[in-house]
Amino acid sequence: MFETHRALTIGQKLTRVSWSAIALVIALAAVGVVTLFSVAGGSFEPWAQRHAARCAAGVMVLIGCAMVPVKVWMQAAVPIYLAALALLAAVPVIGNEAMGAKRWLTFGGLSLQPSEFMKVALVLVLARFYAALPAKQVSRPLWIAVALTLMALPVVLTLKQPDLGTALLLAGIGLGTMFLAGVSLWYFASALVAVVAVLPQVTLHLHDYQRRRIEIFLDPSSDPLGAGYHITQAKIALGAGGLYGQGYLKGTQNQLDFVPEKMTDFIFAMIGEEWGFAGACVVLALFGSLISVLFVLAYANTQTFGRLVISGAALSLSIYVVINVGMVTGLVPVVGVPLPLISYGGTAMLGLMVALGLAMSAHVHDGTGQVVGARF
Repeated sequence: MFETHRALTIGQKLTRVSWSAIALVIALAAVGVVTLFSVAGGSFEPWAQRHAARCAAGVMVLIGCAMVPVKVWMQAAVPIYLAALALLAAVPVIGNEAMGAKRWLTFGGLSLQPSEFMKVALVLVLARFYAALPAKQVSRPLWIAVALTLMALPVVLTLKQPDLGTALLLAGIGLGTMFLAGVSLWYFASALVAVVAVLPQVTLHLHDYQRRRIEIFLDPSSDPLGAGYHITQAKIALGAGGLYGQGYLKGTQNQLDFVPEKMTDFIFAMIGEEWGFAGACVVLALFGSLISVLFVLAYANTQTFGRLVISGAALSLSIYVVINVGMVTGLVPVVGVPLPLISYGGTAMLGLMVALGLAMSAHVHDGTGQVVGARF
């Protein structure tokens, strides 16, 4: 059922928007433009100009999503999830293959990665599920099984592409949302014990390239010119940056093209090389500020759905940043995860902007006509 409130005007909605969060989004995207300009050797082409245009369009998408009543997103959660699931299922059949994996769909010359939108859809559907579930039933085995099924379906489809990194991200987002919904810690502890127990068997069924990534993670020097090349060069770039960096457009690893994928997965190494430890800390502080703002908005939200949508967006952003920075610094295996808002990539940018827009919608419309007792 719905609470009855006078509808807000567009002007009133705009005053409710967290402009501090949007300012942080723009600041991070600006870091991306500046870094991509350097990565291209001091040119806006081919990456910086497109990144700036995508950011501008993305901010408009964010604000547009924020203007839509949150009850609309709640009602659309299941259809959006099913649509994203269908796109994921279509990838192995009609997707484009690159480097031995199918992860993209092409429609009329436009390419998109369904797994990026599934990250948004998964948070939406789980928030919808827990909003309809009485608090005392959240930790009941039956309802945990339902939530795990909603999470497992996209994870399995993503693994078939194969895309282990995104599958782990989806699992992390799903489990994190369940934790934020109030599922008992005992289940997570039990799951951790089970994962440790089956891990040896899982490693036996990994693809050769996945097993190689783990070996290189443990000892990059075992193949510094082959499988360990990416992480070795990234570490050299970070180390060369020192405390204050080599200077803008002066990073040798960057300008001499020693670091592969420097415009996407390893862009943080370019920031560290040119701006040093200090510059890297500033970037991490911007991410930390944005994540903190989102969690504050989530804490203040009065509805379960809105609270989980906002905290789910914050959680997704957190996992992205932790894995990417951990990957570049050698703390986690290389799994091909971009740095949000900074790395070059249209689908990832759009997916994150939509997620932030839904979070902003939950904040803007809190207490103005929320779904308070709807069925799943």
